[in-house]
Amino acid sequence: MIDHTHDAAVSSWVAGADDHADFPVQNLPLGVFSTSGSAPRIGTAIGDHVLDLSGVAELLRGKAAAAVAAIEGAQTLNALFALEHVARRDLRRAVFALLTNEVHAAHCQAALVPAAQCTMHLPLAVRDYTDFYAGIHHARNVGSLLRPDNPLLPNYRYIPVGYHGRASSIRVSGGEVRRPSGQLRAPDSEVPVVGQSRRLDYEVELGFWIGGRSDLGEPVPIDRAGSRIAGLCLLNDWSARDIQAWEYQPLGPFLAKNFGTTVSPWVVTAEALAPFRVAQPERPDGDPAPLPYLDDERDQQEGALAVRIDVSLRTQSMRNAVMEPMRLGRTAATNLYWTPAQMVAHHTVNGCDLAAGDLLGSGTISGAESDAYGSLMEMSRGGTQSITLPSGETRTFLEDGDEVVLSGTATKEGFRSIGLGECRATIAPAR
Repeated sequence: MIDHTHDAAVSSWVAGADDHADFPVQNLPLGVFSTSGSAPRIGTAIGDHVLDLSGVAELLRGKAAAAVAAIEGAQTLNALFALEHVARRDLRRAVFALLTNEVHAAHCQAALVPAAQCTMHLPLAVRDYTDFYAGIHHARNVGSLLRPDNPLLPNYRYIPVGYHGRASSIRVSGGEVRRPSGQLRAPDSEVPVVGQSRRLDYEVELGFWIGGRSDLGEPVPIDRAGSRIAGLCLLNDWSARDIQAWEYQPLGPFLAKNFGTTVSPWVVTAEALAPFRVAQPERPDGDPAPLPYLDDERDQQEGALAVRIDVSLRTQSMRNAVMEPMRLGRTAATNLYWTPAQMVAHHTVNGCDLAAGDLLGSGTISGAESDAYGSLMEMSRGGTQSITLPSGETRTFLEDGDEVVLSGTATKEGFRSIGLGECRATIAPAR
């Protein structure tokens, strides 16, 4: 629902918020932060500051007050996301009122913390994690490397394909990812060896945080599935391509994926994203229509998201030389073949339950052109073509010390653009 909180003309009294690339008052994402000597707590980003919601609780009324009461003393957003969506909506409206009316400035100032002084934490305790494969250009590109005559398997256009990921190794942006080891088999050998992955890759994805709860045995129908998406983040599904090549048949990813997944710390709520819902791109001629349980006219008209995502790389040498990261690609969420609602509907059609704290990954989002690819596997054509960096270094896959940064922006004419923040991590050597 688009309302006054999306008005591009509205300003905040918080210094710098109106010009902030990611967090103007029209965004108000939720996250978990701490400062030196303090326990983690819930806040919202506004410009270069974080508003401690516990510090303004006495100014809130009604459902907004109940929402803050639900997370009093909490160190995750799970309890808030377990509530009906109207609680998030009313909390958003109440915080918007506080940050746009100077009458509240004196009281709120004490609850504002400079973002530079904050340590960010995982926004939710991850209950479970499923990673989809909904980026059709990525699926086709990778498929063409593995199966040149049959890039897309027959089920792809019928099923939002996914796999069960590892919740325990999900980490928040800003840390390290340890280079994994596993079984590797050279193309000219029949016998594998155990060693460090030399074909380490990133994957540009969106993460969808689930709100509310569905009961075991009860599918979520497509016309209600979209309402189960409580918020959005950036997600990097790190992948060891050489380990994956040996292990993935017949059951799919295992050690090639479960060593680490990185998410951005701020959850851009479904309410903030309301203006950025757009029509799902039409399927190419000859593609089958979605089966009835995945087909909903409203979802097709407004179930996609106008979100742009950039991926950049900076090596250790580039950091030493104080060089800026090099942008490797820019893609868009409209490149997804399936909508988030279709992913939820398919995930639950067999009766699988979903609850607050569940995280769904979109799958790698690539565009049709090489400057919109979402992985090095595609950019380097499976490691056969090197990418030259501004430092003169080359890459086919990630080296130790490489820092990968994802950034995202939701944009649409007539509305204030809002950002998803950053999702960054650095590759650390294997132990």
